[in-house]
Amino acid sequence: MDISARLRTKLLLLEPEFRGAATHMWRPEGLLERYRTYLCTMHAVIRASVPLMELALRRMADRTGDPLSGPLTAYLAEHIQEEAEHDAWLLEDLRAAGAAPEDALGPLPPPDVAALVGPQYYWIEHHHPVALLGYIAVLEGYAPAPGLTDRIGRLTGLPAAALRTVREHAALDTGHLDELYALLDRLPLTRDQEAAVAVSALHSFDALTRLFVRLGRSAPAPSLRGAGPTPPTGVTR
Repeated sequence: MDISARLRTKLLLLEPEFRGAATHMWRPEGLLERYRTYLCTMHAVIRASVPLMELALRRMADRTGDPLSGPLTAYLAEHIQEEAEHDAWLLEDLRAAGAAPEDALGPLPPPDVAALVGPQYYWIEHHHPVALLGYIAVLEGYAPAPGLTDRIGRLTGLPAAALRTVREHAALDTGHLDELYALLDRLPLTRDQEAAVAVSALHSFDALTRLFVRLGRSAPAPSLRGAGPTPPTGVTR
């Protein structure tokens, strides 16, 4: 069995809990307020994507003679370009949804965001940058479902301009995931390195599920700015 197939099999074990949390989060009742909170939360996650990959690139440059260096460096360099400015999309969506960028930029990011993103910095610095591939596999493997954009628009009355990030990632992330799994299958990973990718992925999936559980609860919405309102699952990246 290929490395990618083994990883997919492991993630399948956690998928039902995630699907349940995401379905509850996208329920119709109170969706407009939850969607604004979702945009703020996902901005806190996504603004770390490029910095994480840039850190992994720098640490790979320090690993002279590492057999993963060539293919992993090439992948990260290309993926940085693909993911650039996606955090800015979320701020634009937030404004179009009747809130303000300050609602995402001002508050301390929630602990569940730190629990999702933070371990990647540690593993890159203190173990091996290849662990980051497990995190990427989860965020791109559980991207927005194709029908989610229409559902949000229909239930909230929000304009298309408020839904760009969900719409774009529903279209983009399947291709990105295929590229990642192809990379995993051609990397000369040791058993320990494959285990590091799997641990990173499983932790990320569990942390992402916990984040969606929190988003699904009733919570104060970001302050509004007058726009007002004009089950699929998924997460943006």
